[in-house]
Amino acid sequence: YVTVKGVAEREARADLAIWPLRLVAADDDLGRAHASLERSLAQVREFLARQGIDTAQAALQDFGVTDARANQYGSAERAGSRYVIRQTLVVRSTKPEQVLAASQRVAELVSAGVVLSSGGEYGSGGPTFVFTGLNALKPAMIAEATARAREAADQFARDSHTELGGIRQASQGVFEILPRDQAQGITEESQIVKTVRVVSTVEYFLER
Repeated sequence: YVTVKGVAEREARADLAIWPLRLVAADDDLGRAHASLERSLAQVREFLARQGIDTAQAALQDFGVTDARANQYGSAERAGSRYVIRQTLVVRSTKPEQVLAASQRVAELVSAGVVLSSGGEYGSGGPTFVFTGLNALKPAMIAEATARAREAADQFARDSHTELGGIRQASQGVFEILPRDQAQGITEESQIVKTVRVVSTVEYFLER
């Protein structure tokens, strides 16, 4: 028998964008810090609306307050504001292109006085682009990968002067969603256009 592999690839566009905007406000007065955060949230919502992004599905998460004087390891005389408030506005949109365009204009928020931070649970803080239509692609891609495996097995049989028999064993393989532009530092989540890939492994009997 002979073991062959067949590969199928498709280009797919993300149909969902998730964009966490992590806001920070600081002041020596807790009330003023909270008011500053509320103003920033309003500015962000207005900015998103101007970009054509529906904020109805935007959700507030991870509200937290830090009191510098409550840190037993810190100094009461340390520089900086006493209270720091952080909150994340998570934007969820079925229009990835608009979210990408908005993310490239985020400097407008900074110019308006909105303080943004990155890191933590949401990584760099940029949008994540998700492709949710994998199940619709699977049947055709499996058929294509199996056909490619058959072609390779036919070629092997001709080269070895044998006849190709039935399937001895087959394995579909795992579907992978990869970045279209596969270069160092580029992740699949950061690209709207992706490559979907599957490899099927098939063993065929060879008959003399």
